[in-house]
Amino acid sequence: MGAFLDKPKIEKESSSGTGNSLRYGVSSMQGWRVEMEDAHSTVIGLPGGGLSGWSFFSVYDGHAGSKVARYCSENLLPEIISKLDLDEDAGSPPPPTVESVKQGIRNGFLSIDQKMKDKFTDDKSGTTVVGVIISPTHLFFINCGDSRGILVRDNGVEFHTDDHKPSKPVERDRIHKAGGTVMISRVNGSLAVSRALGDYEYKNAPDRNATEQLVSPEPEVTVMERSAKDEFIVLACDGVWDVMSNEATFEFIQSRLQLTDDLEEVCNQVIDTSLHKGSRDNMSIVLVTLQSAPKISDDALDRERNLDSRIEGKIKEILETFDEQVNVDLVMQILANCNLEGLPPGGGISAKKSKVDEILTNLIPERKKETDTRFRVSSSQGQIGLSGSTSARNLCDAKGPQRVVVPTTIFSWSQQVPLSFKTLNAPFQGPQVGSLSCSDPSPPWFHLTTLARDMYFTQKGTLESFTMIEL
Repeated sequence: MGAFLDKPKIEKESSSGTGNSLRYGVSSMQGWRVEMEDAHSTVIGLPGGGLSGWSFFSVYDGHAGSKVARYCSENLLPEIISKLDLDEDAGSPPPPTVESVKQGIRNGFLSIDQKMKDKFTDDKSGTTVVGVIISPTHLFFINCGDSRGILVRDNGVEFHTDDHKPSKPVERDRIHKAGGTVMISRVNGSLAVSRALGDYEYKNAPDRNATEQLVSPEPEVTVMERSAKDEFIVLACDGVWDVMSNEATFEFIQSRLQLTDDLEEVCNQVIDTSLHKGSRDNMSIVLVTLQSAPKISDDALDRERNLDSRIEGKIKEILETFDEQVNVDLVMQILANCNLEGLPPGGGISAKKSKVDEILTNLIPERKKETDTRFRVSSSQGQIGLSGSTSARNLCDAKGPQRVVVPTTIFSWSQQVPLSFKTLNAPFQGPQVGSLSCSDPSPPWFHLTTLARDMYFTQKGTLESFTMIEL
């Protein structure tokens, strides 16, 4: 759900903190979405009797707006705490029991959902929730929707939450009993999650309680005893999990923690890598390191420096072949086929895109930044006019026969499809004819991004022939 921008907003909001023998980092990015709908919570030392040694972390993936997600990020924890069986009058109150915490989490979710339903009468937004309450002895994983949390213990993924999707038998059965259907793996063919806070247009089935509606606000709570082998916890929205598996995320973060103890930087790298792997959603991640988290390794640092050196050598070879008529996307395509050893596990060459961009900038100091322009299909023959600062001359190699320098890539939503571009055979003198081919029918407008002399199309389209006209 939701529309997309012409290019992603890559600015990140990040933070970090420490306490209760924990360290955490957070990062979020709007990405390709027209609005940032994610939110998060990080609280070390919970209010309430006997909870100073407890902590709470959560990620909220909003949809159809951000109102519910932002409200929950500020009010869900107080709602949960209000439902715990705490003895506030005792001088040294005992901690709540495991069962009391589980019931308090469930009741807190149902209570805040009803309060928001009464409060936000005209709002149609909703949010998934994934979180964890960390006590000195236990981990309480909380999940409502398709965001996900994992626990890494003893060099492996010990636990992960299960996504609440409408196609799961238990979810589908509840949806059918509430009078709904599951089409294309969505509730009534629309909503892709079967549990969430908010989404009140899906919570109006008569004679059914809150947990029996088309979309349920009931969280799934999993309790685990803490272990000396616990390494770290990852909470993230599906903008990350859509492009990185549990194992890939574990391996990537574990490898990055051997290079830096800056948890904000590690989270930023996960977000960047997800974007470079093709995520088109908002992206948010919370990383919490526990007692056996990986430490910085001199061997790992040496391997990374060696990898960066080999990447720089490959880029120099590419520049010798293509002169300086390259951009970072072309270089990434070539490097992806080089079978480089020692790439970040779980991240691959996508995790090195920022380093590739840095190397290119150092090797080509006068390198131009990407600029946007538009071209239009103005006739059945596919006549194209280039506008803005980019002209047909800028898109062609000035040496010898005129040609567009590289095959380009068409981005068809989250998929990347190779695009062939046959080009010009004479110096530019007025309109010239070439051809290109790609997938799907062409819309009346395309969006074109140019860097130096390379072209990248960022909407679906097909043109069998075209005429380039310098405007």
